[in-house]
Amino acid sequence: MADSPLPDKLDNARVLIYSHDTFGLGHLRRCRTLAHALVEQYKGLSVLILTGSPIIGRFDFKARVDFVRIPGVIKLHNGEYTSLGLHIDLQHTLKLRESIILHTAEAFEPDLFLVDKEPLGLKGEVESTLKLLKQKGVATVLGIRDVLDAPHLLRPEWESKGAGAALQEYYNEVWVYGDRSMGNPLEGLGLPAQIEQMTHYTGYLQREVPESVPSKHLLGVPQNYLLITPGGGGDGVEMVDWALRAYELDSSSLPHGLFVLGPFMALAEQQAFRERISRIENASLVTFDNRMESLIDNAAAVVAMGGYNTFCEILSFNKPALLIPRTRPREEQLIRAEKASDLGLVSLLDPRKGIDATEMHRALQALLKQSPPRELVADCFLNGLDKVCQRALALMPRS
Repeated sequence: MADSPLPDKLDNARVLIYSHDTFGLGHLRRCRTLAHALVEQYKGLSVLILTGSPIIGRFDFKARVDFVRIPGVIKLHNGEYTSLGLHIDLQHTLKLRESIILHTAEAFEPDLFLVDKEPLGLKGEVESTLKLLKQKGVATVLGIRDVLDAPHLLRPEWESKGAGAALQEYYNEVWVYGDRSMGNPLEGLGLPAQIEQMTHYTGYLQREVPESVPSKHLLGVPQNYLLITPGGGGDGVEMVDWALRAYELDSSSLPHGLFVLGPFMALAEQQAFRERISRIENASLVTFDNRMESLIDNAAAVVAMGGYNTFCEILSFNKPALLIPRTRPREEQLIRAEKASDLGLVSLLDPRKGIDATEMHRALQALLKQSPPRELVADCFLNGLDKVCQRALALMPRS
């Protein structure tokens, strides 16, 4: 992060972060980034992350950052939820999660509670904790992405959950981890004017390579490779398939392709891609790397779906990027990709129009000549971690 006049010590201060993590890597990776920035800025501060992610143990954490793993819940294709690991029904799982969250907050005694994306948590599981912390006078913040979803899809969902009322009742501030030029993620939701007054745009969350040693997955990979990543991979089969078809059509005119499938891609799909890539001389495959920053930093360009974290990394490491976003059931990635494309930051292929191997091959060749994004944005575009630290300091009690 950039140098700032913020103090470097907050003795015994505590931040509790909640992330429901029902799908993919996005929420966990964002919360981890925020936690690391806070403890790096403030010595003596501790951060505890509440998460349902089944793979949180595969990530490294800085000193004074720890996590509590609550029972996992996964979202099905029909929009419903089910228990991930326990052989009990969803209601029992939610009661267990709510109890762990509440009792963790009681024991940890945070000075600041940061909730990721869902104002009341999954199925309202955080409301009892919000009530407790409000009684104790603990400041509470909702942190949201630059884009949530299309308003016509999100508004009925938030109205059914009572999200707007929850923001008024329990929250001190809303932090938008993005820049105003990319739009207002709460626009069109019919929220009271008070919510707009509570909202702070932080800028995007800049990423750094955690260590000077490159990822082990780069051993034997030529320089100036093309990175193809669908993020967590649970919904990225089509994108990977399109990119791979371009390599199968003619790989000789393309740089080495490093495909990172993601830990949530189905095993059958992973195996099918592995077999196809094994027949291509200048392509290789990785299932998961807990230091994606290193892979993106060393790439010549990136092909991705346009999830929030990958977009932050594309900006942070100044990489030409081609986005092929998911368009259902949420339009979040599509909206982000369209706005970024309009600003000239990335190129875009809209999958709703259909993509064939020839078109994909042309798009990959054009990507290699594309200008990097950073020359088109102001420095404040990536000031998110500094702004988060400033807002956190303003909200926490200080001795």
